[in-house]
Amino acid sequence: MTQPPGPQTITKKELVNRIAEQTGQTKVIVKDILQKFLDEIIEELCRGNRLEFREFGVFEVKERAPRRAQNPRTLEKVEVPGKRVVKYKVGRLMRERVCEERPPEPAPPPAAPKRTGTPAPAAVQPPPPPAPPKPPPSNSPF
Repeated sequence: MTQPPGPQTITKKELVNRIAEQTGQTKVIVKDILQKFLDEIIEELCRGNRLEFREFGVFEVKERAPRRAQNPRTLEKVEVPGKRVVKYKVGRLMRERVCEERPPEPAPPPAAPKRTGTPAPAAVQPPPPPAPPKPPPSNSPF
């Protein structure tokens, strides 16, 4: 089965499987360590602390001030309360690897074996889209 083009979603389970295979640890142990790591990140951010992973990036909590906004549909003014948001700043190594390197080119599909004999039928072209409807005749003399 071929994989669809574009990015794929990688789950925690997939990461656990990969790490367990690479380290020789059981999946249960790797999952527990990975979950504890993620829980600690959340706890530190809840405390308002900044987490810095050299070359990877920095997680920190920022305060957003309350503000007045406008509902684009009704144009009604609304008060938006202040809130805390998590910000992530990408580290040098990640930026170099993810943002500046070109992703690997997908492998071209295997070439179909050449057939001899009768030529393949021409591709069928879809019909052109229908013309837009004409406006009703106007009774105006202009």
